Amino acid sequence: MLKRDVVIDYILECLRGLTAENQRPVGPQSNLIEDLGLESIKIMDLLMMLEDQFDLSIPINILIDVSTPAELADALMSHLEGHHGAV
Repeated sequence: MLKRDVVIDYILECLRGLTAENQRPVGPQSNLIEDLGLESIKIMDLLMMLEDQFDLSIPINILIDVSTPAELADALMSHLEGHHGAV
């Protein structure tokens, strides 16, 4: 059973790796584009990392209302619940 804090920790770990060259601080409320400077290719890389880690397919439309790692974790939790049962 996955918990939200495990999901957010993994998202932050991935983001730190993806943004290591700009050395910007990464936190749950960091804006993915404005604060972290993520370009579309890195956002897709992040989604692929999450798909591999949590063994599910993440629809691209999950990103419509997502601008921070915390919002991504919240959106991802509903997909994890649907795929793996209650988390």
